[in-house]
Amino acid sequence: MIRFDSDYTEGCIPEILEALSRTNCEQTTGYGEDPHSAHARTLIKEAIGQPDADVHFLVGGTQANTTVIASVLRPHQGALCAETGHINCHETGALEATGHKCLALPTDDGTISAAQVEAAIVSHYNDESFEHIVQPGLVYISYPTESGTLYSRKQLQDLYAVTQKYDIPLFIDGARLGYGLCSPYSDLTMQDIASLCDIFYIGGTKVGALFGEAVVITNPKYKKDFRYHIKQRGGMLAKGRMLGIQFEELFTDNRYMTISRHAIAMAQKLTKGLQERGYAFRFEAVTNQIFPILPNTKISALREDGFSFHTWGAVDEDHTAVRFVTSFMTPEENIDALLAKL
Repeated sequence: MIRFDSDYTEGCIPEILEALSRTNCEQTTGYGEDPHSAHARTLIKEAIGQPDADVHFLVGGTQANTTVIASVLRPHQGALCAETGHINCHETGALEATGHKCLALPTDDGTISAAQVEAAIVSHYNDESFEHIVQPGLVYISYPTESGTLYSRKQLQDLYAVTQKYDIPLFIDGARLGYGLCSPYSDLTMQDIASLCDIFYIGGTKVGALFGEAVVITNPKYKKDFRYHIKQRGGMLAKGRMLGIQFEELFTDNRYMTISRHAIAMAQKLTKGLQERGYAFRFEAVTNQIFPILPNTKISALREDGFSFHTWGAVDEDHTAVRFVTSFMTPEENIDALLAKL
């Protein structure tokens, strides 16, 4: 079977396996207070140009999202997000389980605008019953979005300006951050991301690691006691060096960006091949998530031939949007095989 389901169908980059094996017999302090985690934090702070940032390592994206958001919000507050946002659609109500509501905003392409956010905040306080309604307390976006699309620098600047105006944090889910930054359509850098939000995380699970996300807090207001929240949410890994070593390797020799570029190159080859064959797309193909519209008969034939991928909603009676995802390890021959079948 050839899988285009997601970007975590493979294991990790070989340097991580080698490092884990090499350090296996070391004895270190637990809970992320080991030398490898300290070095990884230093490398990340250098990469984002924020020497005073706090960096914390968690195991997965849902854990990172719920821990960050619940640590910021007061009991009566919720998180503004796109209706297609991961916290709203693909985390089984994890945020709601912490006692906080997703305040979903409509979207056509996975992004939300500064104007939408400001309108939602103003509308809340203009409602005569505002004290009876969940208060917007944080704005959540992802880069790239669930639709594989990107925010421009201008869009992100405008969003951040609105959140600063109303004194609520902007939190960026960066589960696929490397793939977004390495897209030829991106006009943002890692440093831009770090300076245009209050908290974000650098995804490892989908970008080269066995597992793990690096939560980066740049606003001092949200730094205090964050480790208490990690522990309470079950995120404080006893063998914390397992996370530190992985990010140490990802951020050595610019590997994080190098492997991300490979996924983008494979996605661009697939996109070009689809375009040459006359296929339309549900969303603009700019990152490693591609959403072509295929005849239902073709979808069935591909699956019979051993290709695995997700459907993304019917377009009409005979056509459905699907999602093909490339990764840091996608072999070029897999792209060739898929295009040959198409």
